[in-house]
Amino acid sequence: MNNARATQSTQAQERAPTDWKTVAMQRRIRKRYRAERRFRFFGIAAVVLSAAFLAFLLVTMVAQGWRGFTRTEIMLPIDFPASGMMVERAQLDTAGADLALAGAGLENAVKSAAAAAFGPGGESYISDNAWVSVRKAIKHDASVLDRKTQMRVPASSEVDQAMAGRGTSEILAAVAKLKNAGLVSRHLNLDFLKVSDSTDPVAVGIWGALKGSLLTMFVTFLIAFPVGVLSAIYLEEYAPRNRWTDLIEVSINNLAAVPSIIFGLLGLAVFLGSWSLFGYRVGPLLPRSAALVGGLTLALMIMPVIVIASRNAIKAVPPSIRDAALGIGASPIQVVFHHVLPLAMPGILTGTIIGMARALGETAPLLLIGMRAFIVTPPGGLTDPATVLPVQIFLWSDEVSRGFVEKTSAAIIVLLVFLLAMNGLAIYLRNKFETRW
Repeated sequence: MNNARATQSTQAQERAPTDWKTVAMQRRIRKRYRAERRFRFFGIAAVVLSAAFLAFLLVTMVAQGWRGFTRTEIMLPIDFPASGMMVERAQLDTAGADLALAGAGLENAVKSAAAAAFGPGGESYISDNAWVSVRKAIKHDASVLDRKTQMRVPASSEVDQAMAGRGTSEILAAVAKLKNAGLVSRHLNLDFLKVSDSTDPVAVGIWGALKGSLLTMFVTFLIAFPVGVLSAIYLEEYAPRNRWTDLIEVSINNLAAVPSIIFGLLGLAVFLGSWSLFGYRVGPLLPRSAALVGGLTLALMIMPVIVIASRNAIKAVPPSIRDAALGIGASPIQVVFHHVLPLAMPGILTGTIIGMARALGETAPLLLIGMRAFIVTPPGGLTDPATVLPVQIFLWSDEVSRGFVEKTSAAIIVLLVFLLAMNGLAIYLRNKFETRW
C-alpha cells in the first residue's frame, strides 16, 4: 500500500510542471552555463595556441630563411690583357668553351685580380666559384677579354656573414670598407632555385632536390593511388566476409602504424638487394639513389593509409544508391565505378592528401636506400641519382659552415610551399568531384 502511494506521488510530481524559479534549479542552470563557458574558453584557447605555434614556425623560418634567397656580391676589377690569358675566340663559340677558359687559367686570373684589388688575402673575399660567374660573362660577351672591366662576382661565405654582422673584427672592418666604397651589395639570388648542391654555401641551390622530390612523388602517386583505391573497392564491395579478409584488414591497419624506417629496410631488401637466380647471384634490381626506388618505397608506406581512407569513404555511400542503380538495370561493376566511386572520391582524395603529405616529409626510409648522396647534377629521369627536399635539408643542417643555416631555412620554406601547392591541388580536385545531396 505504501509503495503504491509513493509511486503515485512520484508520477504526480513528474506530471507537474517544473518550477524553474526555485533556488536549486537556478543553481543547476548557472552551473551548466559555467561549464559551457569553460568548454568554449578551452576550445578557443586550443585554437589560439595552435595558431600561435604555426605563426611562430612561419615567422622563424621566414626570418632565418629570407637571406637564403639572396647573395652578397663584390664588384671585382679584372684586367684581362694583363692576366696573360690566351684564349682563341673561335673556341668560345663551341661546346668546349668551358674547357678552353678553364685551361687558360681563368680561375687563377680571377683570384689574382681579387688579390690585386683588395690587397693580400683579397682572394678570400670572393667565393671559390666566383670564376664561374666570370666565365658566364665572357661567354655572353667575349669582347671583355680585350679590356679592363668590372664584374659582379659572388662573395665568400665569410663576407656574406659579415654583411649580417657576424664574424671576426678583421672581416667586419674589411666589409665595412667595401660597403663604404660601394663595392659590396646584396641582391636577389634566383640561382638558388636553378642550381643543385655544392660544397660552397654561396653556390648551393635547391633545384636538384626539388626535381628529385617531384619525380619521387610522381612515382609514389602513380603506384599507391590506383593500387590503394582498387584494393579498397575489392575489400569493401567484393571480398567475402571470412577469417582471411579479417586477417587482411588487421594487417592493413597495423601497416598504417608501422614506423617509416621499417619501410626503408623493406625497400632496401626488395628493390636494392641481391637475388639468387638458378644458382647465380643477381645484383640489385634497380639503381641505387634513384627517384624510382624512393617512389616505390614511399608508395609501400602510404598505401595502407589510402586503403583505409578509401574504404571508409566507400562505406559512407548510402546503400540506397547501390539499390537504385541495381534497380534500373546497372551491373555490379557499373554500380561501383559509375555511382559509388564518384560519390566516394572526395573522401578518397582526402586520404590521398594525408598519405602524400606524409611521404613528402619523410627522410628515414630514403636515407636507407641511398638518397643522401651528394647530387651536383639534377636528375634527368626516374633512374638517375637523386635526392629529395627533406634529405637535402637534413644534409645542410649537418654542415659546419654558418652559411648553410640560412640555406636550410630557405629550403624549408621551399618545402612548405611545395606542400601547400600539392595540398591545394588535391583540395581543388576534391571539391570538384564532391557531390552535394
